[in-house]
Amino acid sequence: MRQRTYALLLTMSLLFTGHSAQACVTRAKLDLRDVQYADTVVVGRIENYRIVLDEAVRKDRRKWLAESKDTPPKVREILTNQKGFLTDYARFDVIVDEALFGKSQESFSATWDNSTFGEPEKLGPGPFLIALRDPKSRMAPLRAPSATIFPNREPDLLTVLQAPCANAFLFEVGSEEATEIRRIIKEGAK
Repeated sequence: MRQRTYALLLTMSLLFTGHSAQACVTRAKLDLRDVQYADTVVVGRIENYRIVLDEAVRKDRRKWLAESKDTPPKVREILTNQKGFLTDYARFDVIVDEALFGKSQESFSATWDNSTFGEPEKLGPGPFLIALRDPKSRMAPLRAPSATIFPNREPDLLTVLQAPCANAFLFEVGSEEATEIRRIIKEGAK
């Protein structure tokens, strides 16, 4: 019984707080028409990309580990060595080369909470086609059996558009996806 309890605890812990377990049962197919949920679409370069760590969840984890003396060593090792948490997110500056849709400044800060798959440690400068939404705007719909969605940690900044369990709207400027999004936006302007 105790082993089941620890296995359940480990599974739940990784599911809700770790990158080693995805927050989605399956990956949803990217639907480029979801660009309609964007408040702004730009082509630009990324500067100052960094991962913002959730220090509160790390502190809670350290406290829990200190207080739980009967945790099996293997479980303790896994929980101690966990590097990323689903509540971590990326923050970066966008230097706009071209505004395709919505209002945009020449440069602005944005966030990306890719809790579905985890944020990359590094992101090249681009240029990228980036669709962004105001965290207070409606989200693209869920197209997968499940997802974990956290509130935006910086609700005053635009965030990368991403339907739960699907890829983010952050594409290299010459990609097929970027070309198709330009076409969708152009057709929508008619």
